[in-house]
Amino acid sequence: MPLHGSALPDFPWDSLAPAKARAAAHPHGIVDLSVGTPVDPTPAVARDALTAAADSPGYPQTIGTLALREAITAWFARRRGVPGLGKDAVLPTIGSKESVALLPALLGLGEGDVVLHPRTAYPTYDVGARLAGATPVAVGPDPADWPDARLVWLNSPGNPDGHVLSVRELAAVVAWARARGAVVASDECYAELAWDGPAADDGVPSLLDPRVCGGDHAGLLVLYSLSKQSNLAGYRAALLAGDRDLVARLTEIRKHAGMLMPGPVQAAMTAALADDAHVAEQRERYRSRRQVLLEAVGAAGLEHDPQSVAGLYLWVRAVARPASSWELVDALAHRGILVAPGTFYGPHGEGYVRVALTATDERIAEAARRLREGGPLG
Repeated sequence: MPLHGSALPDFPWDSLAPAKARAAAHPHGIVDLSVGTPVDPTPAVARDALTAAADSPGYPQTIGTLALREAITAWFARRRGVPGLGKDAVLPTIGSKESVALLPALLGLGEGDVVLHPRTAYPTYDVGARLAGATPVAVGPDPADWPDARLVWLNSPGNPDGHVLSVRELAAVVAWARARGAVVASDECYAELAWDGPAADDGVPSLLDPRVCGGDHAGLLVLYSLSKQSNLAGYRAALLAGDRDLVARLTEIRKHAGMLMPGPVQAAMTAALADDAHVAEQRERYRSRRQVLLEAVGAAGLEHDPQSVAGLYLWVRAVARPASSWELVDALAHRGILVAPGTFYGPHGEGYVRVALTATDERIAEAARRLREGGPLG
């Protein structure tokens, strides 16, 4: 499993440093809406479970405790419309980013193999392919236009754009992949944060939903993180699930490599997955912050993507006068607001910026005030 570190691009967030310094110089302080790191308290149900399990002298199991695996399968049935998922079809992971970055290598992909990912996407899909020595290819939404590949990444709701794939669109990808023997991996970590349209009414469909795959999980994997729904980013609590054979292969490698989620974190994750109340509470915090920002961006001459119906971000661009992503970043930095340029997420992100909802109510209100009172960005 060679890792080709020399194939990696520059780390994009480093290039944001000058804009961050400019925003930090604002007389009323910076409002950092760039990275999207949770700021609200970790729920008591998780902290209490972590504390109760703190006396943990032995090595944890890679596969996770039985209680954790049962909590994962119950959560999939209750919250994601995926009944009957076996305990041997789930695996806790140390955050989801490491799974995204390492999955192509763990699946044995390498030189000559193609990995597809959305054309506007979280950059780690591209990075993971490069680490494995494979070739990343950004593609549009229609599988009819795709080249053959060994692995297909989906991200619904999407980061950065908040787009949601329907049951029909997911099923089309599954059919395309099965005709070619490709694996489909779906990153669904924003699934509990749906705001508008069918996703808000009926839930965000999962790749493992029987309506999508006919109840057959062969060749399919779902990744999920509790960082967003439960403010557990600092715990690195995540999971993958799906094809039993693929999960078994990944588990075996992770066992040999010592990739173990700490026992107290497993206990916290078990408790958090069983409690829907704190998730609903956090969702309402983000809904409120999203509404505050949505009402203000228009005053700054910005337009929110109408297909951005879920997730943790606004995906906005200039309306009256077209501007590049970096021009918008700089203009907002002069108002003390730091956002991420759309080009971090591929060339199709040009002209957009990503605005995170992850700031305190006070900072979100301050950002909205600056957007309204400053008028259209010049």
